Amino acid sequence: MPRMKKQVNSKSIRRSRATAPPAPLKIIEKPARGVRLSTVSGFTLAFALVCLAALMAGRPPVSAAGSDQVAAKEKPMFLGLRTGIYHVKDIAKAKDWYSKVLGIQPYFDQPFYVGYNVGGYELGLIPDEKDNEKKPPSAVAYWGVDDAKAAYQRLLDLGAAPQEPVTDVGGGILAGAVYDPFGNVVGVIQNPYFKLPASSD
Repeated sequence: MPRMKKQVNSKSIRRSRATAPPAPLKIIEKPARGVRLSTVSGFTLAFALVCLAALMAGRPPVSAAGSDQVAAKEKPMFLGLRTGIYHVKDIAKAKDWYSKVLGIQPYFDQPFYVGYNVGGYELGLIPDEKDNEKKPPSAVAYWGVDDAKAAYQRLLDLGAAPQEPVTDVGGGILAGAVYDPFGNVVGVIQNPYFKLPASSD
């Protein structure tokens, strides 16, 4: 009988263990490793500020950028050639000679200045009593012609002296120059590539 009692007790013990609720789990908090979140946020913010400062330093000022845009919209300062000036000792004789060369009369005729309108450009004569010798060609104005060789020869026939014979300077562009009777260098050019812009009027 004692033996049976012992078996009953062992079964009851097993039954009680099976039906007993499990013990609650204990969460063991371990100390966090690494960098704190506040430290990471501060470092990120500082890095972002440094990058922003570098970006702004490389950009032009707003006022400079605006001025460049305004300058790009402005019209060109040079509107084209307006006047070629020739100094002459005797302005009366010079006026007669150039009137024959150009085939027109001056639009402005005064003792201190004579001006011709040559295809929308001005050829001006200025009296200079000390001017009597041929001048070195520092800056030569080349007047457009349809036939450079014919224009060059006509200038010689009217009393000009050779300065540079008509030459093909490349691409079929012909240019030459003469000394007028007053020592000025006058150039002629035949350029098939140069076209005047269409008038906006």
